[in-house]
Amino acid sequence: METSFLQNIKKRAGRLIEPALLKSGRVLEVRYWKSATMIEIDLHLPEADMQQWSEVPAVKFRVSNLTFRDYTPTGWDAETRTCTLLIDAAHPGPGSDWARELRKNDVVNYLKIEMTRHTPNPTALIVGLGDESSMGHLLGLQQLVHPVTRFIGAITISNEGQRDEFTNYFRSPIEPLAREDEYGMENLISWVELQGFCSAHTYFHLAGNNTLVSQLRRSLKQLGYLPDQIMVKGFWS
Repeated sequence: METSFLQNIKKRAGRLIEPALLKSGRVLEVRYWKSATMIEIDLHLPEADMQQWSEVPAVKFRVSNLTFRDYTPTGWDAETRTCTLLIDAAHPGPGSDWARELRKNDVVNYLKIEMTRHTPNPTALIVGLGDESSMGHLLGLQQLVHPVTRFIGAITISNEGQRDEFTNYFRSPIEPLAREDEYGMENLISWVELQGFCSAHTYFHLAGNNTLVSQLRRSLKQLGYLPDQIMVKGFWS
């Protein structure tokens, strides 16, 4: 456990160092889903060159002193430099606290925007698989697939109300599935097997809890898909 002396040093360092490194944006709107754990946040990021987003991006936001969390925009408009975050705030932590406290016209700060190396293959069918924590990532991936008819996906959501809200709020070929095991892997693999994908012309993008992503990758390889057909992005729980 950190002593109060070390904590004070970190706080002072954060106040001195962070302002010189951070870029800023503004909150345009905040919307809570009926479940109250999923939060949509519209942002204006004037310093972000969204024209260059050819891979799924991840923005490293400052959520408290010397504390950062990566969030992937669900969609963005390069001309206006606006985007939307979709944050699952069901679990306690600095990221969830930060999201719950945001209000319209608040200033947000971020350190950098990284590319996740999730670039859709230009001709193959793109399949996105994940859980609640990967909603933003998979919806962002959908925006990069042209035409969108080359994209399909499934996502496990434990809350039935959130599954209904996902379907109602987004025009997406991503199908929300119930979760019947700890991570939702069984329903996702069953869904894949039912689709009858062409193994030679299908690429998978996996995102979500690290354990789920690892299990999905192993199962897809057992189904005959090659390692270079499977892109992964795991998130810590």
